[in-house]
Amino acid sequence: NMTARQYKMPVLDMLPIAYFVNGDTGQKKTTKMAWDKKFIVAEEIAVIVPIPEAVLDDSDYDIWAETKPRIIEAFGKKIDGAILFGEDKPASWRSDVVTTANTAKSFVTLGADDNLYDKIMGVDGVIAKVENSGYFVNGHMADISMRAKLRELKDANGNPLFKSDMQSGTNYSLDGSSMNFPNNGSFDKSKALMISGDFSQLVYSIRQDITFKLFTEGVVQNTDGSIAYNLMQNDMVALRAVMRLGWEIPNPINSVEKDKTKRCPFSILKAA
Repeated sequence: NMTARQYKMPVLDMLPIAYFVNGDTGQKKTTKMAWDKKFIVAEEIAVIVPIPEAVLDDSDYDIWAETKPRIIEAFGKKIDGAILFGEDKPASWRSDVVTTANTAKSFVTLGADDNLYDKIMGVDGVIAKVENSGYFVNGHMADISMRAKLRELKDANGNPLFKSDMQSGTNYSLDGSSMNFPNNGSFDKSKALMISGDFSQLVYSIRQDITFKLFTEGVVQNTDGSIAYNLMQNDMVALRAVMRLGWEIPNPINSVEKDKTKRCPFSILKAA
């Protein structure tokens, strides 16, 4: 957890070098290590939900118990969209995952006639792009439409490639790494069909977890300054939810790819 709005994170930027000693009397050489620093900046997410008191009084179920999970879901959608695709992201946040992968040329394009298996598992596929940067893929995130594309893959005998039997439940995985299909509406398949990578390199820090506060008096204004609700005059109550968090991709130097402009722990599969 963050103790201030900005958190400084040290990231390895120079590797040590070892040397052979020339004979019994050879001198041992020295080497250097260096650290760069990256900053995680916490930004605020908030929403106000006004509800008339008459609706609360006449309701035969707990409205707030129904409202809070939906607010949490909305926060998750907003966070996922900003981090993965840069959707409505704060100016202080770094480039999103998809933009970062595109900048590092860590992407594979899937055409209508292309072999999906090769595009993912092949020597120049999505997984190999991550491995060429010195990372191992430990997870995948994909649009829901990718489920059908994977089910459709068959071998020469017409048997599904990613299903061993027809009785047990199917847990989607690729090359031993699990797949997740976000269904909160945040995944933009026009920018990426699938994101694969080392998700230990997608780090986040929470400055303030989601807090709820109920107001019975006050004025809710629109962005142009006009009054949307006067809680006292309109006999309304309002639930305010607030959260603050930040994120970063450390991407430290490794022995496989030392050029940080080409090194990326994530790769994307996108439609032609």
